[in-house]
Amino acid sequence: MYAVNSPIPFVRERGGETERQDEPMAKHLKERTGEAETREYDANVRHTVEDILADIETRGDAAVRALSEKFDKWSPESFRLSDAEIAGLVASVPQETIDDITFAQAQVRNFAQIQRGAIKDVEVETIPGVILGHKNIPVNSVGCYVPGGRYPMVASAHMSVVTAKVAGVKRIIACTPPTDGKPHAETVAAMHLGGADEIYVMGGIQAVGAMALGTETIGSVDMLVGPGNAFVAEAKRQLYGRVGIDLFAGPTEILVVADETSDVEIIATDLLGQAEHGPTSPAILITTSQKLADDLQTEIDTQLSRLPTADVAGAAWRDYGEIILVDSLEEAVVEADKQAAEHVEILTENPRYFLEHMTNYGALFLGPETNVSYGDKVIGTNHTLPTKGAARYTGGLWVGKFLKTCTYQECTEEASVVIGDYCSRLCAIEKFWGHKEQADLRLRRYGGRNIGLGADAAE
Repeated sequence: MYAVNSPIPFVRERGGETERQDEPMAKHLKERTGEAETREYDANVRHTVEDILADIETRGDAAVRALSEKFDKWSPESFRLSDAEIAGLVASVPQETIDDITFAQAQVRNFAQIQRGAIKDVEVETIPGVILGHKNIPVNSVGCYVPGGRYPMVASAHMSVVTAKVAGVKRIIACTPPTDGKPHAETVAAMHLGGADEIYVMGGIQAVGAMALGTETIGSVDMLVGPGNAFVAEAKRQLYGRVGIDLFAGPTEILVVADETSDVEIIATDLLGQAEHGPTSPAILITTSQKLADDLQTEIDTQLSRLPTADVAGAAWRDYGEIILVDSLEEAVVEADKQAAEHVEILTENPRYFLEHMTNYGALFLGPETNVSYGDKVIGTNHTLPTKGAARYTGGLWVGKFLKTCTYQECTEEASVVIGDYCSRLCAIEKFWGHKEQADLRLRRYGGRNIGLGADAAE
């Protein structure tokens, strides 16, 4: 039915010479069709978020309350839950659910502690009398957003609150929207058990804006983390700079890489399992197997016929699903790195080949025994990951994101003279005379040098 394109010649410039090579070209059997609509939607989201953030900054609590009433039909006496309210909500959660949450948080906490232990402060004497070092300092305050609505993402409390706690963040506040007109008990329990210092029942832009900008009753934070819908993601983007953020986020993505040893049922299940996040969630298969490519659509149709979230997952696959046929695993690596996808499942005979050779991914899931859902909910790795190609330059949320690696320096008098000599001359090259004087002052004071001041030193 389909055939991989035969190798085609292309031209590459190298070292001033032109050379021709043969490079295989992947065959796109199914391509995304919804990009134009997405661009228009993104523009509308941008303008909406800009106006709302301006309103929160101007009117504070009044704006937050009006927005909550409008979007969530929620206007409690206080958006912050009291200790008694938290205790009541936690007590309402079945013990089995508490145990499940506790287990998941233990996995996340354990891996975060191992990661934190791998991050070391350093101090070294680079030359006699010159001491350089760095310290890993936790951010002082963090706002964690935990999505609600159709999918109350309890697990996001583990990924943000628990990880920030392990990093040593002093103040952790957490926000989640109401569900069916009341706080979502399981989410509140997860926030509390994870170690949140303040818990607010607020959703969307108003939650993110209030945490970042501060209001009369909500102290602002230094950093925002956590996933969310397009409006939350855009709010974080616009607030970046005023506060830190974990990642620029877009719709969640899944890429499956499979060869002839893979199982089409697993592939379809895992693609649709992520596609159910939203109708613009990309779901991509890269495969060396013509048969898998041919069989996938039939299997997806079969599974959609019984999937409760087929309305969302089916739309995502229709408009943002892709099937890419390649002729080798080497080419699969190239194509997978081009995608730089958030979640990458490797369903091949030797999954670790991709661990050794791939460079662009949010997280890898090696072999059919694991899957994205394990990472999202319980296994211990973090589910807040780069999207929209950001995996080319960053990894996901982890304990290190909450740490600032800050340098320091110290010199003896003798070392200050050695460094000052070089610094003085280097500053003169740049005509930074004030900078030069910083060095020259030390040379006069510690080295007894007869160096002129101001214009005299410039001659």
